[in-house]
Amino acid sequence: MADGSDTEAVVSNKQVIFNDYISGFPKESDMSIITTGNLKLKVPPASQDIVVKNLYLSCDPYMRLLMKTSSGIFSPYTPGSPITGFGVGKVMDSGHPEFKPGDLVWGITGWEQYSLLKVPNNLLFKIQHTDVPLSYYTGILGMPGVTAYAGFYEVCSPKKGEYVFVSAASGAVGQLVGQFAKLVGCYVVGSAGTQEKEEPDLNAALKRCFPQGIDIYFENVGGKMLDAVLLNMRIHGRIAVCGFVSQYNLAEPEGVHNLMAIVYKRVRVQGFAASDYYPQYSKFLDFILPCIREGKIKYVEDIVEGLEKGPAALVGLFSGRNVGKQIVVVAPE
Repeated sequence: MADGSDTEAVVSNKQVIFNDYISGFPKESDMSIITTGNLKLKVPPASQDIVVKNLYLSCDPYMRLLMKTSSGIFSPYTPGSPITGFGVGKVMDSGHPEFKPGDLVWGITGWEQYSLLKVPNNLLFKIQHTDVPLSYYTGILGMPGVTAYAGFYEVCSPKKGEYVFVSAASGAVGQLVGQFAKLVGCYVVGSAGTQEKEEPDLNAALKRCFPQGIDIYFENVGGKMLDAVLLNMRIHGRIAVCGFVSQYNLAEPEGVHNLMAIVYKRVRVQGFAASDYYPQYSKFLDFILPCIREGKIKYVEDIVEGLEKGPAALVGLFSGRNVGKQIVVVAPE
């Protein structure tokens, strides 16, 4: 337990509250900003909980799936409670033997200034490397980084000279996949939201960019994009399915019509989750940290200041407002 005066303090706690389940595109009004009082920065006696001061919060497309009564996969948000997501925080007090006051951590936390986290119920990693920006642990060194690494290297097994297509290539995950492909020596093309909407014929656009076809498709979008890609896959191509952001706000998901291409082109389509690869997190860091330090990988962040700007930042993901990894700064380091 911490003994400093900070942990004895009683503070107010600004929170982003989820109002109620939604259909269609999320709006800022689906969330409310409130301030609660009388929060003690101390864990309950004999518990293994920890109290963290949140520094950075991550805006991620999967959070939209938690805003409906059931996604079939994730447990939805609770109306009237703070929304949750990945973030970076500083431990203020701890009853857990693996964490002590002053530790920096990343993992699932509340959208609020301070959170009481139940370990191990909450996914939480101690930050060991602080010579890089802490905000990177919401992105390149956090869940999106693991997602990009696992999907490209582990699922797709790329080879030098292969043809790679990445959708949503300006986002938190896509921007990394494109750079990973270049490191391997692949030919790579990416599409971003505005490009995808402006192309009247996706099939023709892909044939123009990939006259020899696509070996690897990193799938973030789904719908019409996936349909067009299937027609342009090469024999024994691989598709890593990361997400279907074009479908998250639809009442009825769009159908995919060109599935027979999977058969006659012998395409392997594999879904995956970053959490499957967290046991390999140290291996991932051994790979990615030198790339960052040597300037081989660049990471673009889109940062807003203040918890009250969080709802607008999150909603903006679905209109293509952000360029790079969308982050909310809650408190200065």
